[in-house]
Amino acid sequence: MPKQYTPLEMMAKLISFPTVSSETNLPLVEFVADYLKSWGVEPHLIYNDEGNKANLYAHIGPMIEGGVILSGHTDVVPVVGQNWDTDPWTVVEKDGKYFGRGTCDMKGFDAIALAAVPDMLSADLKHPIQIALSYDEEIGCEGVIPMIAELADKMPKAAMAIIGEPSMMKAVTGHKGGVGFLTEVKGFEVHSSLVHTGVSAVMIAAHLVEWHNQQMEQAMKNADPACAFEPPFTTYHVGIINGGTAGNITAKDCWFVSDYRVLPTEDPDEIRARYRAKVAEVEAKMRRTRPETSITLTSRFGVPGLKPEDNGPAEALVRRLTGDNSDNVVSYGTEAGHFQNAGFSTVICGPGNIEQAHQPNEYVTVAQFETAVTFMQNLIKQQS
Repeated sequence: MPKQYTPLEMMAKLISFPTVSSETNLPLVEFVADYLKSWGVEPHLIYNDEGNKANLYAHIGPMIEGGVILSGHTDVVPVVGQNWDTDPWTVVEKDGKYFGRGTCDMKGFDAIALAAVPDMLSADLKHPIQIALSYDEEIGCEGVIPMIAELADKMPKAAMAIIGEPSMMKAVTGHKGGVGFLTEVKGFEVHSSLVHTGVSAVMIAAHLVEWHNQQMEQAMKNADPACAFEPPFTTYHVGIINGGTAGNITAKDCWFVSDYRVLPTEDPDEIRARYRAKVAEVEAKMRRTRPETSITLTSRFGVPGLKPEDNGPAEALVRRLTGDNSDNVVSYGTEAGHFQNAGFSTVICGPGNIEQAHQPNEYVTVAQFETAVTFMQNLIKQQS
């Protein structure tokens, strides 16, 4: 008889794998694959180019279209530098909370879905359930892209996807998209008394950073007060900057990292194009002084937003199962936009509060966890 895990036991097992995005997730994925095989469910793995990470998906129920995808990511953010009161890789129950890295974001949901596999098998599903676990969500939602393509190509196409990110078990129907850049400025060093003959990479970078401030001011000015997002506009942010050699030398190098959280009603490609145009304008001016200078842009990530759907079946299903009729959108990004863009009706619903994600002493409350367990059992009944 294969081992049947309780949801808590499964969460403890998943959290015992330190699947920080910079590390491999293969031990976790291989455990899940073996677990599914023990119950007669065929796992499908999609490896990254380096072969050290993998997505996993599985189909349970009749090989027909119209099912539900339960989507979660396997990677977590680092714990280095955080002051934890407990071992982050061990689930600890205290004061009505389960502590551990990933309890909230989002191995709790993953565990509940996986622990329910035996119940899915015994329920004689009339409509299938697909489990989809990804890598590298925390560093740009890139890992899920090939899995979505393969799901659509090799499996009966599901009608909808539930993304189990922490939403306090409420239906979240929209989130902002995300765009990120690394901007590297190569200047030309001269003594600062001859600054007009050189190009300061730091001053050029500062000019581009100021462009971000100007864009945000304009976005704030044009914000729609009826917009449900907080804040109700696309944000422009520079989080890291580094450059320069000495106070009396025009800087040879400077780089900075920026990101834009884009309303789903706006086009991330248009923002990319505007920034690239600004960079090209500044670079041309630099080169009139020193042809050797340059600006290099590297796209760090591009996460599509989730757009609220009119009469979306995924939203309707989650509202039936939870009884939640509130309107909810969030400013953080998820893989939901990728599923929606691939043609799946998509909604976010999972246990926990996003305020606990990425924090030291991350937790999900026992009450939220149990609510999600009930949700999963009711979903199985709905599909039977």
